[in-house]
Amino acid sequence: MGVFIQITSFVLIISILVILHELGHFIPAKLFKTKVEKFYLFFDPWFSIVKKKIGDTVYGIGWLPLGGYVKIAGMIDESMDKEQMEKPPQPWEFRSKPAWQRLIIMLGGVIVNFLLAWVIYVSLFNYYGESYIPVDQIKDGIYVDEISEKIGLRTGDKILKIDGDKVEKLDKYLSIDILLGDEMTVLRDGKEVTFPLSDEGKKAALDSQGRNFVTPRFAPVITVDTTKTNAREAGLLTNDEILAVNGSKVQFWDEFVTKIKANSSKEVTITLKRDGSELMLPVQVTDSATIGVGLNSREARERLIVTKEYGFFESIPRGLEETVNVLVRQVKQFKLIFNPIIKGYEKVKGPIGIVEMMPASWNWEFFWGFMAMFSVWLAFLNILPIPALDGGHVMFLLYEIIVGKAPSQKVMEIGQIVGFVIIMSLMVVIFGNDIWNLIKG
Repeated sequence: MGVFIQITSFVLIISILVILHELGHFIPAKLFKTKVEKFYLFFDPWFSIVKKKIGDTVYGIGWLPLGGYVKIAGMIDESMDKEQMEKPPQPWEFRSKPAWQRLIIMLGGVIVNFLLAWVIYVSLFNYYGESYIPVDQIKDGIYVDEISEKIGLRTGDKILKIDGDKVEKLDKYLSIDILLGDEMTVLRDGKEVTFPLSDEGKKAALDSQGRNFVTPRFAPVITVDTTKTNAREAGLLTNDEILAVNGSKVQFWDEFVTKIKANSSKEVTITLKRDGSELMLPVQVTDSATIGVGLNSREARERLIVTKEYGFFESIPRGLEETVNVLVRQVKQFKLIFNPIIKGYEKVKGPIGIVEMMPASWNWEFFWGFMAMFSVWLAFLNILPIPALDGGHVMFLLYEIIVGKAPSQKVMEIGQIVGFVIIMSLMVVIFGNDIWNLIKG
């Protein structure tokens, strides 16, 4: 059932985004009285799952779920319909329209994607608000594991700035901003310290497949394994807060872990707080330095989280800010993709990898948030100046507007072929990564 929900949510998100993107081309084309021959969700090489002609346009669903398209008469596109282009231009064809109208038609899909993301973010902020941990409330700094230590952080650091910009929130984007940043400023032992963010550490973070490597130093509120463990046999319960080990005070989870590791194969006396009362319980530590408890990070995090509520009108500028922030992060991530040490291209996910990111149970907040993020990604991807993408057509149109003369049909055809080869090569790399990751498990 979980896999079904993951696939369903991904297909639904892609279908909505593709249809709205293509409507962004379709509507201005119709407004400028340009003939649209086909409007397709997914691609239809050789055959279609469903198709129906209404007026001049064939509407259909293809079998290859890699996007969708509208075929506009008199336009050099991926169909490479040379026969039509060799005929004299007709007034209802794309090539017969003024350059400014053609530019609007080609930009329509990107504009719709950007506006859609903005609308979704406005709705999310208005309905759910914004939950995060204020950095100034993390009075004891962060806890550093082996990944964040490679990046350059130390336990107890208080994050102040990334690339000179003040950090105010510990949220889902902070780890991403660290990966995309060049340097960080922290408060360490009472002094401001600025250091470069290590590429080796960033690679380790990417290799961890999304593991969160920036967490506050949480109080040691525990969760107890449901299986038979030494902690359970000793009487420890989930939501107990550890106060001391063998009389030595414990303030943070990382301190508790360190003390347990130091007492491998020994019995320790744990002082804890439960329902306002203190208890002392003897617990045997295993040879592998465990007792069968973990950090109840949800409980510990909820003690620090604040939720900011937004009215409708407050949500509008905040939604625009979030849309722009997502776009900026997507542009910056090319630093990771092409970095020879980080090798971010090895972590690029295709449809298979994205499906695995979907939650196994239905989550509307995730659904709409992912759709907004992916809509911005589609807008950015499509505006890249690569022939065969919207941005390639825009590039040729801007050349025509500036120079006063359109590139020759031969140049446009060659550009489409080159762009198609580039896109197909990228698809091979992306699908190859997905398949390789499946093989590796």
